[in-house]
Order: sequence, then structure tokens, then C-alpha cells
Amino acid sequence: MHDRLSDSRPVRIGSLFSGYGGLDLAVEYATGGETIWFSEINTPSIRVFAHHWPGIPNLGDITSVDWATVPPIDVLIGGFPCQDVSTVGKGAGLAPGTRSGLWSHMAAAIDALQPELVIIENVRGLLSASAIRPTPEGTTPDARNPDDATDEPATAVRNLEPDPWPLGDEPTRPLRAHGAVLGDLADLRRTARWTDLPASLAGAPHHRSRFFLTAHREDAVPDTFGLRLLARRRDPGPGTDTPGHDRPEPPGDRPGAARAAWLARQLERVRDPVRPDRGHLHRWGRYAQAITRWEQITGRATPAPAILNEEKGPRPAPEFVEWLMGLPAGWVTDPGHGLTAAQQNAALGNGVLPLQAVVALDALRKGTEPR
Repeated sequence: MHDRLSDSRPVRIGSLFSGYGGLDLAVEYATGGETIWFSEINTPSIRVFAHHWPGIPNLGDITSVDWATVPPIDVLIGGFPCQDVSTVGKGAGLAPGTRSGLWSHMAAAIDALQPELVIIENVRGLLSASAIRPTPEGTTPDARNPDDATDEPATAVRNLEPDPWPLGDEPTRPLRAHGAVLGDLADLRRTARWTDLPASLAGAPHHRSRFFLTAHREDAVPDTFGLRLLARRRDPGPGTDTPGHDRPEPPGDRPGAARAAWLARQLERVRDPVRPDRGHLHRWGRYAQAITRWEQITGRATPAPAILNEEKGPRPAPEFVEWLMGLPAGWVTDPGHGLTAAQQNAALGNGVLPLQAVVALDALRKGTEPR
């Protein structure tokens, strides 16, 4: 097991199912740490991630990683595929052989790497989707519950719970994906906190609710075990800020902190009052308040929302979707990445809104409801 953190080195972050790096940005901001490796197989997303995190290795397919050869980390993060647990998906659930079933490989990484902290992001459907546990090879219900497990006759064993609670006579309630993840984390001796947070609570002009979970080792206390998650504060020395201001801000002398520094500016503006002007009211109608608020938080004017095409009709403009995710202009849509508009929208649609993750992580650190 690697040594615990000290102030002499930055927090080391390992990233799974990395996408364009939205969760990485939030965690780097929250901890002042640096992502030192990532795991992604989608080529367009790899191009974007590698551009913003130059020189760090891509472990590739999570199913073929030899964790014994992977550099140690302090924080392991990941949003395993959501297609099978999403409410708009086919409902296959968290099961062996599904894309969402790749969670089992993330659990194996936790077991092997023993990070101080695990951070998971997924869709809200994780709370309600079903889960199927793989049956251990060679086992059957009769083998797991033999008749000779008690001195009583077999007929008595099958009738242990008559009235009023016939627990053994009714089908069991289905296992949920959320429960399966928590069960695995408990087996790994992890204590978990989680929250379900809509993007609008971070100021975004859309709801896009997401599930966030943090899990630490049972022998650690979440607020004091060294990671100082979202606990870094500004130096109270002279400056122009309001006295007593204690919003988190990472140190600026590390690559991870510099890469995510713009999140501090967004977080500053989340609670600021806004009032749409006449032009916004004319252009956006009932959406003017939400659009104006997000423009103020992001510091960016709203891009054109659609691309017009006479053959296929209007389609979402990637620059607009990028703005909706609160990303800096060109984070995904920079022509230098070589992505088509469809690839840009796909990467953005599968990504994490960084400010939303920061707000959720802050609430989880404090043990409070996001507000």
C-alpha cells in the first residue's frame, strides 16, 4: 500500500472511462491534484483528453489492464458506461456482459490499487435500474442451501417463516444497480456517500441530473484523511476580495490546478443575481433568465444553438452543447482535434459538467444537501 499524502507532492489521480475529462477537471480543482494516467477506448475522446493532458499514459481497455503494473494513485475516479442503467436506454441493467457491467472492472481496480478515495459519476437511473449478480461457477441454489444445513427435516426448513411475514415464500425484491455498487464497495471495505444533483443547481440552463458518489477506506475519516477534498482555502492575506470569503481555490503552481482554474471563476458567480435584458427576453423568451444566468457564470455569450441543414434539418451545434456543459470554448470543438460535428456531440453528450461535479463533491465532503 502506498504512503499517505503529504504536502510535498500533489494528489495523484487515476481516471477511468475518462471521456473529455470533465470529472478530472472537477477533481483536480477540488484537490489541487493531477491526473497521472487515464483509461479510454473511444478514439475521438482520446484525442481531446490527450490534448489537455499531454504526455500522460492511456491504459486503454479497462478489461485488459494489469493493475499490478499501474502507478499508484491517491484518488480513483470514473463514470462507468451508463447506457444499460439509463432511463432512456434499453434497461439491460448492471449485469455481466453489458457495457454498464464494466463497473466490475472498476471495482477490481479499486481492490488492486487501494486508493485513498474513489469518486464515481453516473446517470440518475443507477438508483432505479436493476442489477444481476453473476452466479459463481459450479453453484446452484440447492448447493448454497443444502437440506442438511439444519437438524430439522427438509420440509420444516422450507416453512420457517409462516405468518405474518412469509419471507421465504415470496419472490425477493430486485437488486438495484445502486445497491450492487454499494455492496461491492462494502466488500472492498469502503464507506460511501452519494447525492443526486441536477445541473440547474449549479446554474446550468438545463436539469441533466447526475449521480455522484465518494467512497473512502473504513480506516479513514473523510474530512481529515489527507486529501483535503475541496478544503483548500484562499490565503487570507491582502487582496481585493471580500473579507471572510472562504470559497475553495486550488493552488496555482501545479498543472492540474492551472488546468481547472477557470472553475473557481464559475463557482464565484453561481449565486450572483442576474436580470435578462430586453435583447435576451426577445431572443430566448421564457428561457431568458436561465440563459442569462449561465452566460454570467461561464463568462461566455451563448453560441448559436443549431446548425441548419436543408437535407437533414436543424441539429444541435456542438459549440452550443459545449457551452451548455460549461466548458471553455474549444475544449472539445477545437478543429485541431480533428473531430466531426457528430463526434463532438457524442463526446459532449457522454461527458460530465465540471461545475456540477464540483458542487456535488463539496456537498458530499460536508455531508449536506447541495444548495
